[in-house]
Amino acid sequence: MKILTATEKPFAKTAIDGIRKIIESSGHQLYLLEKYTEASQLLSAVADADALIVRSDKVTKQVIEAAGKLKIVVRAGAGFDNLDLDACTEKNIVAMNTPGQNSNAVAELVLGLMVFMNRNKFNAGTGAELKGKKLGIHAYGNVGRLVARIAKGFDMQVWAFDPFIKKETMQADGITAVDNVEDLYSNCDYVSLHIPANDKTKKSINFKLLDLMPKGGCLINTARREVIDEDDLMKLLEKRTDMKYVTDVAPSNIAELQQKFDARIFATPKKIGAETAEANINAGLAAANQIVNFFKNGDTTFQLNK
Repeated sequence: MKILTATEKPFAKTAIDGIRKIIESSGHQLYLLEKYTEASQLLSAVADADALIVRSDKVTKQVIEAAGKLKIVVRAGAGFDNLDLDACTEKNIVAMNTPGQNSNAVAELVLGLMVFMNRNKFNAGTGAELKGKKLGIHAYGNVGRLVARIAKGFDMQVWAFDPFIKKETMQADGITAVDNVEDLYSNCDYVSLHIPANDKTKKSINFKLLDLMPKGGCLINTARREVIDEDDLMKLLEKRTDMKYVTDVAPSNIAELQQKFDARIFATPKKIGAETAEANINAGLAAANQIVNFFKNGDTTFQLNK
């Protein structure tokens, strides 16, 4: 089988070496398309590929239609909004992600951003400590669990809301589980977002919800930009001069927000949550193993388009 790894931003050499070993030791062939600059290059390369590994590269309907032999595509990472799942389904192509491989990197970033904002972006002046503060985790998945574990090391009080996770599961981890999202926001000094972007969640983080937060509240977003109602965020920060917002996914109106609320807002120049050497390697190796297992025994454990 021809396995194509197509990455505008390549994997680290260590990751590629590991991917190659997994693929070739299983009797398949690995081909690389790295640092490509035109969509046409991807369309050409995928034409005779049996499997495709990507990072944040967009696998559009056009890409799927150009892939005459493609049977599986794996997004090396947790997010998968760069994959056209409907197009994959139409052509009976299995689409997967690699959940959990980037989780620790993102979780560590959450706490780093919290410390950064609490200490005045590392500028002079009196800051605040995390110890004893309440952290709300909005969605208790792979990343949320790790954020909770690290935050407890800071001696924070951790709360969580997730309608898809049993309260008993969260409580067993020493977490205060709440029945509704309003209770999470109204009780927590910090809220860390880990929800996906879908029809139900887009713009769900709005003025009404954020205004419930206690004085000095801080929202941390390492999830997706689309879940924030950006107009409402602007209104909230104008009304609540005590509130802060820190994000790994810059809002579309970031320049205006920075101009108006510089000390109370921060966005990384680009999404860096998964940008660690360890996460890079883990996600790449997981993608390769999932493809090998798919061809070997039909394993579709992480299939997204069921």
